[in-house]
Amino acid sequence: MPNVIKSHPLLERIAKFHKELTPKSRVIGDYVKENPRKVMFMTVAELAKASEVSEATVVRFVGQLGYEGYTDFQQSLRDFVDTELTLLDRVDLTDMLKPGAERFRQVVSEEIDNLRLLFEKADIHQMDRVVSLLHHSPQIYVIGSRLSYTFSYYMGWSLTKVRGGIQIFKGSDKTTLDWLTISPADVLVVLIAVSRYPNDLIRLAKLAKRLGQRLVVLTDSAACPITHEADESLIAPSPHIPLIGSPTALSCLINYLVMELASRYDSDLKKHQEKLEQSYWENDVLFNMKKLA
Repeated sequence: MPNVIKSHPLLERIAKFHKELTPKSRVIGDYVKENPRKVMFMTVAELAKASEVSEATVVRFVGQLGYEGYTDFQQSLRDFVDTELTLLDRVDLTDMLKPGAERFRQVVSEEIDNLRLLFEKADIHQMDRVVSLLHHSPQIYVIGSRLSYTFSYYMGWSLTKVRGGIQIFKGSDKTTLDWLTISPADVLVVLIAVSRYPNDLIRLAKLAKRLGQRLVVLTDSAACPITHEADESLIAPSPHIPLIGSPTALSCLINYLVMELASRYDSDLKKHQEKLEQSYWENDVLFNMKKLA
């Protein structure tokens, strides 16, 4: 698979500012365009050495592109390269010979990084707006596809414990398109999309937008191609390149949204849950020690 990625916002920035860049900065830009997968793991010193320029030139180059710092630049590149990585690429980027205990520490450490970044970057006002939409919308469709269906099922299931009017759909199921098409404009569509973003969800996001339905997107990166379609989008960032997926931060975000929503129902929440518990008991849904007596 070739290293060059044709369409990439960071690469578009390089093209946009190309005439304004110094000759040495253009050298860096060319190296980035030709080696995006290498650069996303390079330090400032390593990129400077590879481009045969000074570290100060690399720092100026990043600033000229409008990034706050090298970390911001590198994360932007990593977000978009992540969408291009195949399963084989991910295996190549993973040290399969590492001892099990060391790999365990690495996996846990990366998930802690994800949670820390979510904690630091979360916009409480934006999350509050999303919870208000979850509270006031008469119907909510929670949709995911492939890996993200795991999150959509979890979120949809959790929401049913707080309120009614929840439906869970698979983006890959073509009847989901039918449901959106015949649904009223006041339905709230919650799309959950994680890298590598399925085309099913892109089509559904555009359909919801065209139908005038409100759209909330939960995702793992600003690189998600459907955030620009959304009325509100929340990002649970994942700065590392996972072998399969990284569930912790997004699960935590979902937990917060559901808990915050529950806090707004007061006595109605208990009535809703009493009704559910009665149904569980009558239909023998859950294991219960009392029934063994």
